[in-house]
Amino acid sequence: MPLNVWVLVAAQALAMCTAPFLVFIGSIQGRLLAPAAEYATLPVGLVVVGTVLAIKPATWLMERIGRKRVMLLGAVMGIVAGLMGALASWSGLFSLLCLAAVVGGTGLAVVHQYRFAAMESVPPGMAGSAAARVLLGGLVAAWLGPEVAGLGSGADEQYPFLVSWLGLAVVQGAALLILGAGYRARGERVQETHPGGGRPLREVLANPLVWAAISAAAIGYAVMSFIMTATPLSMTEMAGHDLDDAKRVIQLHIMAMYLPSLISGWLTRVVGIPLMMAAGLLAYLGCIALAASGVSFHHYLSALLLLGIGWNFLFVGGTTLLPRGYRDAERFRVQGLNDIMVFGSQATAALSAGAVLSWLGWGGLVMVAVPFLILHGLLMTLWLLRERTPETAVNGRE
Repeated sequence: MPLNVWVLVAAQALAMCTAPFLVFIGSIQGRLLAPAAEYATLPVGLVVVGTVLAIKPATWLMERIGRKRVMLLGAVMGIVAGLMGALASWSGLFSLLCLAAVVGGTGLAVVHQYRFAAMESVPPGMAGSAAARVLLGGLVAAWLGPEVAGLGSGADEQYPFLVSWLGLAVVQGAALLILGAGYRARGERVQETHPGGGRPLREVLANPLVWAAISAAAIGYAVMSFIMTATPLSMTEMAGHDLDDAKRVIQLHIMAMYLPSLISGWLTRVVGIPLMMAAGLLAYLGCIALAASGVSFHHYLSALLLLGIGWNFLFVGGTTLLPRGYRDAERFRVQGLNDIMVFGSQATAALSAGAVLSWLGWGGLVMVAVPFLILHGLLMTLWLLRERTPETAVNGRE
């Protein structure tokens, strides 16, 4: 792997901390500051709203001024989010907490483009491995984000979570330094000199392969976010577990999301993307079965571990499959559309998790995910049937 990929791994380990940071304390601090319990998960959902709103501007800017400058801007937004969150903790304003979550989400929109930058820094045959390597940075983020979040969570804290948010700003500053010093735009496989071009988007989307790729990432992310967002509240408010148990489950879940990246890039080449996606669907079904069967610590932990593994297989599989459906001149438009659908679905899932948990309970919430997994299975089947016909679409890069 070239240096760019390892720089992106290190930057991802720090810049991605915003996500587990807010997953862990977003709903808890939201419960402290929100005017009603139903709004407790709103900060977690608004992180994804910020991501969705920033995806199109981020890819548009990358197409015109290059990836590095936009990645630096994303790290700056992470710093701003940390400072705004600290101010929200000091002032006790729920609205400012929500705004900090949105700004943090804009930074994450850029972080989610790291995987495409890595894929463009290597030959096409290594694209899956490059994307998986970058996701490995999430292993560090899975541990570091909640640890930073816990810095200001003590019962004797005058301003709960203020120190936590300041810690997040420091971590984002370190990501800024790594990107500024280490990332080399000239190492990218495709130069950023010819914005636009390529086929109309509707022609690209006529290929079932593109929908199979998008649905793997979008449905995988939405189901994962839906269940993960509700987990801390379900554990602490409904099942009677303490905060440390919830933190441990979330940390191990996020590690399970990224640890399979050690082998998932290799699996895309050895067993193939269809079997890898099928394994991801089976892991999700196992998660739902375990979550619906009990509310002990080990039920939550086992279900969330399977949820993380299933997410990795679907997300890496979809990310690796997507470039087969577009040409180089189309990549920013298709990548932008893919991430809008992925994180739009995630935003909807995260925003609705608190309300669904209140209405249906934990067991009912996890069952809501089943129809969406069936939908992805149908889109995969449509793609595979198309691949078997003589009119199979030519690889978009050819």
